[in-house]
Amino acid sequence: MSLQNLLNAFRDSAIAELPADVQAKMAAATQALADSGMLAKVLKEGDTMLEFNLMNQLGSPLSLSQLSANGPVVVTFYRGGWCPYCNLELRALQANLDRINAAGAMLVAITPELPDESLNTIEKNDLGFQVLTDDNADYARQLGLVHTLPEELRPIYQDFGIDIQKHNGKGQFDLPLAATYVVDRNCVVVKAFVDVDYTQRMEPEQIIAALESLSETA
Repeated sequence: MSLQNLLNAFRDSAIAELPADVQAKMAAATQALADSGMLAKVLKEGDTMLEFNLMNQLGSPLSLSQLSANGPVVVTFYRGGWCPYCNLELRALQANLDRINAAGAMLVAITPELPDESLNTIEKNDLGFQVLTDDNADYARQLGLVHTLPEELRPIYQDFGIDIQKHNGKGQFDLPLAATYVVDRNCVVVKAFVDVDYTQRMEPEQIIAALESLSETA
């Protein structure tokens, strides 16, 4: 089953359990992002990805230039380990990590989660790739990917048992859009996926196809 089919199945099951007013508020928030025009300003295919130098879950710095020195890089942004859609995506990427590495690429995930929370996400999903903390979502903001969780959704998330501030830091409600980039060794984006709907993600097969195309033209 494809990643998107798994995501759709989870979404449909989860939505069916929600009261109509909660469904309406969540749908309205997604539509507001779509109407905001932010997708026109995000990093796109053909753009050069900005350098980052972020701490991994163990507090060690890692930069894009370090990663790309050895070949292509796959960079995926996720909201947090509290997000079931993010966890499904992370597990799908882990399941395909050997194929990604075999194509000569490194995979890294970027999140606004604090390092301790990232470590929990890694352990929960048995991840074998680096997870980097983007404090206050500052790096994702440079790429045009950041939005703020609307105030009307915050009590709903609390009712779900999700404490965003526990994961991101006090007063931090900024989150990245669902986004994945395949970057060549010159840091040029060759494949991009960005969506205001966090239930939508790039398929691992698309990532691998983009990496294999890079290998063919090398």
